[in-house]
Amino acid sequence: MSATLAPQTSAAATAPAQTFDIRPFVGPLGAEVIGLDLSRPVNTDDFRRIHQAHLDHHVLVFRDQASLTPDQHVAFSGRFGPLQIHVLNTFALPGHPEVLIVSNILENGKPIGLGDAGVFWHSDLSYKEKPSLGSLLHAHELPSEGGDTLFANQHLAWDTLSAELKKTIAPLKAEHHYLARYAELQARSPWRPNLSPEQVAQVKPVAQPVVRTHPETGRKGLFVSEHFTTRILGVPEDESRALLAELFAHSVQPQFQYRHQWQPHDLVFWDNRSVLHLAAGTPDHLRRKLYRVTIEGDVAY
Repeated sequence: MSATLAPQTSAAATAPAQTFDIRPFVGPLGAEVIGLDLSRPVNTDDFRRIHQAHLDHHVLVFRDQASLTPDQHVAFSGRFGPLQIHVLNTFALPGHPEVLIVSNILENGKPIGLGDAGVFWHSDLSYKEKPSLGSLLHAHELPSEGGDTLFANQHLAWDTLSAELKKTIAPLKAEHHYLARYAELQARSPWRPNLSPEQVAQVKPVAQPVVRTHPETGRKGLFVSEHFTTRILGVPEDESRALLAELFAHSVQPQFQYRHQWQPHDLVFWDNRSVLHLAAGTPDHLRRKLYRVTIEGDVAY
C-alpha cells in the first residue's frame, strides 16, 4: 500500500541529494533524523526515504531545524497531503492559518497559543470524518525543565491484546467528540475559549472503528483515546465504560511508550494512525512555544 502524496515541486525535482542518517531509538517506536535540513528542498529520493522511515518508526525526530521558517514547515508538511486548520483558529500563526501555536505564553494577559494541548492521551483530530495522518511540531522556545511529549505505539497495543478481546472489539465502532472534555479543560486553565456556533458545527461527533487498519501498511492498531472517545456504539452504557477503561489503560502501558525530551529546534513528525500522544506538562513560570501543522488523513476503516 502507498500514500497519495502531493505532487513534488519543481524545486524538489531538481534539488541535490542531502546526506543524512536515520537512527532508530532503542524501544517500541521512534527514530531521529540527523543531517537533513528541511529549510532546503528535499528531492524525491530523500523524501521517499523519509516517508518510509515514518511508516516504519511512527515518530521521526528531525534534529537542528533552526533555519526552518513557517512557510517551509507548511510546504514540507503539505507534501504528505492536504493540511487541516484547527477549530481554535484564534491560535493560528498570523498569516499561516495551517500553523497552530502551542504555547503557555501570555502577552498582555492573553494566551498567544493553546497552552494545555495534549493533557490527555489522544490522536490528533480523531474527531473528524477524515482524522489526521500526522502532525509536525517544531520547537521555537523550550523550557529549561519539563515539556516532554510521550508517544504510545497502538499497533503493539493491538498485538498484545488477548485473542478473546480482539474478537470482541474488532467489529465495534466508537464515538469521538472534540467537546468530550472541553468544559473540564475550560475550568482548569485560560486556554480554552468559548466556541461559536460555527466552530461547534465543525466538531460534531463522529463514529470511528475501535480497531483501525493503517491505510499504508495494513497493520491494525487501537484507535480510542481518553480525550476524545466518549462511548462504544451499540452496547449498554456500563459495558461501554468498562471496555473503554480497559482499552485506555492497556493502550498506554510503559512498554509501548517513547518519551521525547525536546532539544532546541527539534521538529517531531508523528503518525496519528499509529500512536497516541500526551504532553507531560511544563511548569507555569517557564515559557514554551512550538508550531504545529497537521496533515489530513483518510476515512478510518
